[in-house]
Amino acid sequence: MGITEFAVKRFQFTLVMFLLLIAIGWSALQNIPRAEDPIFPIPVVTTVVVYPGADPEDMERLIVDPLEDALNETSDVKEIRSTASDGLAIVSVEYDWSKDADKKYDEAFREINAARAKLPANVASVTVQKASPGLVNIVQMALIGPSSSPRALRNTAEDLQDRLEQVFGVRTVEVTGLPAAEITVAIDLAKLAKFGIPLTQVVDTMKGENAVVPGGTVENGERRFNVRTSGNYSSLEEIADTVVAGSASAKAGNKIVRLKDVATVAWDYEEVRHVTRFNGKRAIFISVTQKDDMNIFKVRDGIMREVESFRETLTPDMRLEVGFDQSRNVKKRLSALAGDFTIAICLVMITLLPLGFRAASVVMVSIPLSMAIGIALLYFAGFSLNQLSIAGFVLVLGLLVDDSIVVTENIERFLRQGYSRVDAAVAATKQIYFAVLGCTATLLFAFLPLFMLPEGAGKFIRSMAASITFTIIASLIVALTMIPFLASRVLKEHETQGNRLLKAIMSGIQRFYRPLLHGALTYPRTTVSIAGVIFIAVLGLVPLIGFSLFPEADVPQFRVTVETAEGSTVAQTDKAVRYVEQRLLARPEIKYVFSNAGRGNPRIYYNVFGRETKANTGELYIEAKSFNPRTTPKFYDELRREFADYPDAKIIVKPFEAGPPIAAPIAIRLLGPNLDVLSQLANRTEDVIKSVQGTRDVSNPLRLNRTDLDLNIDTTKASLYGVPTINIDRTVRLAIAGESIGNFRESDGDEFPIVLRAPLRDGHQHLDVFDQIYVNTLQGDALPLNQLINPQLKTAPNSISRFKRQRSVTVTAQVASGYNTEKLTGEVLSLLAKEKLPTGYRYLIAGEREARESSFAGLGTAALIAVFGILAVLILEFGDFRSTIIVAGVIPLGIIGGMLALFFSGYSISFMGAIGFIALIGIEIKNSILLVDFTHQLREQGVELLDAIQQAGEIRFFPILLTSLTAIGGLLPLAVQGSPLYSGLAWVIIGGLLSSTFLARLVTPAMYLLLAPKMQKAN
Repeated sequence: MGITEFAVKRFQFTLVMFLLLIAIGWSALQNIPRAEDPIFPIPVVTTVVVYPGADPEDMERLIVDPLEDALNETSDVKEIRSTASDGLAIVSVEYDWSKDADKKYDEAFREINAARAKLPANVASVTVQKASPGLVNIVQMALIGPSSSPRALRNTAEDLQDRLEQVFGVRTVEVTGLPAAEITVAIDLAKLAKFGIPLTQVVDTMKGENAVVPGGTVENGERRFNVRTSGNYSSLEEIADTVVAGSASAKAGNKIVRLKDVATVAWDYEEVRHVTRFNGKRAIFISVTQKDDMNIFKVRDGIMREVESFRETLTPDMRLEVGFDQSRNVKKRLSALAGDFTIAICLVMITLLPLGFRAASVVMVSIPLSMAIGIALLYFAGFSLNQLSIAGFVLVLGLLVDDSIVVTENIERFLRQGYSRVDAAVAATKQIYFAVLGCTATLLFAFLPLFMLPEGAGKFIRSMAASITFTIIASLIVALTMIPFLASRVLKEHETQGNRLLKAIMSGIQRFYRPLLHGALTYPRTTVSIAGVIFIAVLGLVPLIGFSLFPEADVPQFRVTVETAEGSTVAQTDKAVRYVEQRLLARPEIKYVFSNAGRGNPRIYYNVFGRETKANTGELYIEAKSFNPRTTPKFYDELRREFADYPDAKIIVKPFEAGPPIAAPIAIRLLGPNLDVLSQLANRTEDVIKSVQGTRDVSNPLRLNRTDLDLNIDTTKASLYGVPTINIDRTVRLAIAGESIGNFRESDGDEFPIVLRAPLRDGHQHLDVFDQIYVNTLQGDALPLNQLINPQLKTAPNSISRFKRQRSVTVTAQVASGYNTEKLTGEVLSLLAKEKLPTGYRYLIAGEREARESSFAGLGTAALIAVFGILAVLILEFGDFRSTIIVAGVIPLGIIGGMLALFFSGYSISFMGAIGFIALIGIEIKNSILLVDFTHQLREQGVELLDAIQQAGEIRFFPILLTSLTAIGGLLPLAVQGSPLYSGLAWVIIGGLLSSTFLARLVTPAMYLLLAPKMQKAN
C-alpha cells in the first residue's frame, strides 16, 4: 500500500496527523522570532583602542602593528584591515565565513588579551567588538532637557537605563551624548612650580594613596582578623587632603603640601567630544538592543510600558521622546507582505476557477497546510520571520499549489472517464506520482544551492531559501496525501467536461493552440532555430540592463554624514551639523532628526557600524514621514544639491542599503609602502573618478593632510638643565590629555575615574596651556616649558589605513541617480589602466564590484549545482539523455522572458535577480517534465510518435497553464509593490514563466520530435 492509498483509505489517521501539523504550525507562528532583517553570524572581530594624544604614525607603530601580529597568528584569517588616526586605532579581522563566528571571536579575544602587554601602559581603553546584525538598536530615545544640568540629565538617563535593562528580552542599554562624569583634579601648574613639586610626583603619589594593598591576616586567640590598610579614597575631601610633598621638598616654608594647596578637586566631566541633539534640542540618547531569537514586538511592548511609567517621574524641565522604533518598520513590512499574501491568495483562487468550485477548494486546502508545515520547519530550524522569509512565502505561494493542481486535475480527468472517486484518487495520483516527485525535486534543486552561497550575501538570503524549500517539501507531502483524500470525498463523479470556463479554455486550446502546435511539428527545425535566434538576441540586452549587488533599502530612515577639515574642533563640526539639521527640520517630509557632532549615531541598521569619536566627523540620523520608491530618491537628490553649497564641510546623504556592508558603490584601493606616494596616487585616482560623468561625493582620505603642533623640544638645552626628555613628554601629556590615577567608588557601587590634568576651559584645552606648564630638573628646580620648546606647525597624514597588513588608501565615490554602478566602474577602470604606477604600488577594485564578484562567484557555484542536480533528477526519472535535453531545452525560453521583464521594468541583474533566474530554472522545468513524461506514457501505450506529441501537448496545456498562472498570481503583488529588494526577482520569474509557458508549448514538442527517444510499448 503506497502513501497515497494509505492516506485515502486510512483517512482518520490522515486527518489527525494534518490537524496536528496545523496546530504545530500555529504554535510556531506565535513563537517564531520577528525582526526586520535576518540575523546571522558574522565572522568579523573589531578591536578599538583609544590612546589620547598619539598621532596616526604612533598609533600604527605602537598599537596597530602588535595587534595585527597577534591576530595574524589566529587560523582562518581572510583579511585584516586597520585604521590609525589621532588617538584612535581600529583593527578589524575577517575570518572565513564557513567557520563558527563565536569560536573565531573567542580565539581573537584571547590573542588580543595576550597582546595587551605589548601596548603602551597608559592606553585609555581596548574594546573588542563582535559583529552581528542582532546588535543593532531596536529603539533609540532622546532625553531632552535644555535647562537641566548635565549631572541631572545623566542621573535621569542612568535611572532609565537601569529600569530598561530589567525588561525581558533587552540585551543592552547605552547612554550617549554627555561627557562621562569624573572627579577632576585640576592642577594649578604655577603653584606646583612654586613649591618645586614635579607633576609626575603628584600622579605617582595619588596612585599610591588610592591603591588597595591587602595587609594580610593576624590571629589573636580563637579569632582571626583581616588587616585593612589605607585603601581607596572614600570622599572628595580625602582626595584633596592627600599629601603630595613633605617639608623636605617644599620650597615655600617648612610645611606639608597637600593636593588642595595646588589643585582643585571637584566633580566634573571629561573633555567634550560628542554633542547630541534631537530635533534641534540638546538631548541624551538612550539606545536599546534586544537579545537574539526574541519577538521584537514583545520586547518593544515591554520597553514602552517602562517608558510610559518613567515619564511620570520626570521633572517639568525634561521630556522623553521615542524616535527610532524598529518594530514600526517590521510591522509595516509584515503588514505589506501580509496584504500581498492576501492578494496573492485571491489571484490564485481566481486562476483555479476553471477547475470548478469543488476542485478549487481541494487545491486551496494545500495553502494553509503547506504554510503551517513550512513555518513550523522554519521555526525549528532557528530562522526568524523577517522581510526575506515572508517574501519567500509569498514567492512560493503560487508554486506550492502546483503539485496539488496537477494531482487534482488528473483526478478530475479520471472521474470524467468513469472511475469511482476512491479509485480515481489513487489511480490518477499513481499515474503522475513520479512526474510530481521529479517536478518537486527539480524545484528543490533550484533553491537548495542557495543554502550554500558563501559570505554575507549568502547568509543574508538564507532565510528566504529556507522558507521556500520547507514550504515546497510540505506542498509535496500535502499533494500526495491530503489532496487525494479530500478529492475522494469532495469531488463529484460525473461524465461532463467540466464547467463553462473550463469548456471555454479547452475550446480555445483546440481552436488556437492545436493549429500552432501542428505548424511547429511540421517545421520542427525552423521552430527550434527561431527560438535560438530570439534567445541570442535577448542576451544582447544584458549590457543595457546592467549588473548590481543589493539595492537601497525601502525604509523611511536615512543618514547624512558630515566631515569638516582635518583638525577641526567639535564646535566647528557642530556648526556644519546644525546647518544640515536646520535645513532638514524645515522640510515637511521630515519626522525627526537625531544629530551627532564628534561621533556617529548609535547603530540602528544591521550593516552600518557606528563611527568612532573623531572631532571632525558628524552624523545625522533622520526618519522621513514615509518612503516612496519613486519620490524618495528624488528627495535625496534635492538634499544633495542643497547641501553641496556648504563651503566648509563635505556633506553626504546616505540611504541605507540592503545586503552586506560595502564602503561605497565605487571604490579603488591603492596599496604601497610610502604615504607620500600613496597620497599622490590617491589624488590622481580622485581626479580620474571625478572625470567620469555620473559619479558624486568622491572621497579621498589623503587629499588633505592635517596640521599638527610639533613642540620641537630642544633636547640639548634640556640635557644642560638636567631635564630628561621623558619627563617633558610625560608632563605635557599629563597636563593636556590628563591621566587617570584610579577609580572613586561611591557607596552605591558606582565607580568614576579620578583624572588629573590642567584646568579645562569651555570643556577643552587651549593653546595657552603651554604657558602654564613647568618641568622639573633633576635638582628639583621648576623650569618653564617654553624655555625648552620651539613650537612649529607641521603637516602629517590625518589617518593611516592598512589592508592585509600593507599601507593603503581607498578612494570612494557614490553613484548619481539614473546611472548604473557597473558601467561607471568599468569607465573608471579603463581610465586607471592608462595610469602608470611606481614599482611596489598597485590598485585593487573594491566597493560593489569586489562584493559582487565574491557574491556572484557563489551564485555561479549554486547555479552549477542547481543545473547538474536537476539534470541528475531528469536522468534518474527518464533514464536517457535525449529526454533530459528535451526537458532542459526550456531553460533558454525562460531566460528570454526574464531578461525582457528586467529590461522593461527598469531593474538591473542584481543578486536577488540572479536568484530569480536560478529559481526559474526549476519552475519551468517542472512544466516541461509534465509534458515529456505524459508523452512517454502515451507512446508506451502504443500511440504513434506524432499523435502522442500532439495529444500530450493539448492535454497537458491546461494544467501547465494553470500552474503558471497561479505562480504568476502569487508573484504579481511582490512585483508591482516596487520593492528594491525583491520586486526584480518577482519580475524575472513572471517574465520567464510567461515566455516559457507559451514558447515551450511549441518548442519542446518540436525538440521531442527531433530527439525522440526510443520507447518500448507496455504490455
